[in-house]
Amino acid sequence: MPKSSEQHSYLVLENYIGGMFVSCRNYIDSYNPSTGEMYCKVPDSSKEEVDAAVAAAKDAFPDWSARSPQQRAEVLNKLANLIEANMEEFIQAESKDQGKTVTFARAVDIPRSAQNFRFFASSVLHHTTECSQMDHMGCLNYTVRCPVGVAGLISPWNLPLYLLTWKIAPAIATGNTVVAKPSEMTSVTAWMMCKLMEEAGVPPGVVNIVFGTGPRAGDALVAHPDVPLISFTGSTATAQRITERSAPFCKKLSLELGGKNPAIIFADADLEQCIETTVRSSFSNQGEICLCTSRIYVERSIYSEFLEKFVAAARKWKTGDPSDPSNHNGALISKEHLEKVRSFVALAKSEGAVIHCGEGVDHLDLPEPNKSGYFMPPTVISGISDCSRVMQEEIFGPVTCICPFDTEDEAVVRGNGVRYGLSATVWSRDVGRVHRLAQRLQAGLVWTNCWLVRDLNLPFGGMKHSGVGREGGKDSYHFFTEVKSITIKH
Repeated sequence: MPKSSEQHSYLVLENYIGGMFVSCRNYIDSYNPSTGEMYCKVPDSSKEEVDAAVAAAKDAFPDWSARSPQQRAEVLNKLANLIEANMEEFIQAESKDQGKTVTFARAVDIPRSAQNFRFFASSVLHHTTECSQMDHMGCLNYTVRCPVGVAGLISPWNLPLYLLTWKIAPAIATGNTVVAKPSEMTSVTAWMMCKLMEEAGVPPGVVNIVFGTGPRAGDALVAHPDVPLISFTGSTATAQRITERSAPFCKKLSLELGGKNPAIIFADADLEQCIETTVRSSFSNQGEICLCTSRIYVERSIYSEFLEKFVAAARKWKTGDPSDPSNHNGALISKEHLEKVRSFVALAKSEGAVIHCGEGVDHLDLPEPNKSGYFMPPTVISGISDCSRVMQEEIFGPVTCICPFDTEDEAVVRGNGVRYGLSATVWSRDVGRVHRLAQRLQAGLVWTNCWLVRDLNLPFGGMKHSGVGREGGKDSYHFFTEVKSITIKH
């Protein structure tokens, strides 16, 4: 991995356009969440840079799309190999840039980033198309799938390289070229990956990465007339803006948005396994995962026991220096986000809820270098109304609320009682019950007696305000291609 360019002890990133690193007129300060110190300058790209990236991608499309799936797969596998060869550098960079623990980046983010390229390198080789005969008319009908063109990809700050590669891999595997915009708050690992492109055999212009904010670079990308497809992961409010801006061009959209995910826990659940997993599903990655559990409904007969044991387990979920392997959580992404998450806890308290642990209850003993970082301990709330903003809005931090319920029907109604529908978990030993709830819950993913078990072949995405479309093996193949029906009369 080439050494990072440094000026005055901070990194200065550059856009990657047409196979070259290109400097930018303006830059944004990026902060290390665990110290609160500025350590990186990120390009504040505008329409000018986006236009150049789209032009490069458009020029590269004819040659790249003409390559066979096998040829493209070879390049994806080489890129996966190179990420793995530089694994430790990526792990350290992701932790420093995002605030997550080194342990989480090592276990999840970077291995999955390489796996995304491997998975789609293989997956693209195994799709089939349709054929039908009309012998009475002497006709044969069949379908083919063609790459769409330049794909606009916008990824978030919570799982930076993981979710960026989840978009780039299927886009280029199917023959598209790419202009990607990572979050301006977590751009470093995307920039590092660009340094591997040439060695992996990615032709100039096939992958272009433009750094910057949503209102400037993101807006220019989604409104560009030569970008027929947008894949976005982020907030529902931003997705609404993307929909408006892309509507005049009739673009294909895949929108993976927020969640307010319920866990429904019945009295017959394996309580030990349930509590261990639900602590993890509530607080992993500082609660900054769209699939995290933020509403826990517990059958009343075990509610008191569950609450006591859950709070005790949450207190053992350690928060602190991301480089310390004994810590489960690191820092939240920014000072502004930390204040937002804290404001929800304050709102809950003002509405008469009980804060059992975490924010305002438990003191964080941080090392001196981390005292200005954006840390918050796991926070458990009870006694909150379902109609409270705390129970209705996505908090995206280490906060979860616990409520009792009496009947299965009540649990379903309350589980579905938000505008989101991304994921849900159900805990019960009753096979019939878990099947019933899985059918009735309005969520794109339902886990029973587990959490975050993922087969990348299966569809990923949400219902209601949690998104539009699905991604995954076949779904990504369909999204990143256009189907064409061909009829031959013989």
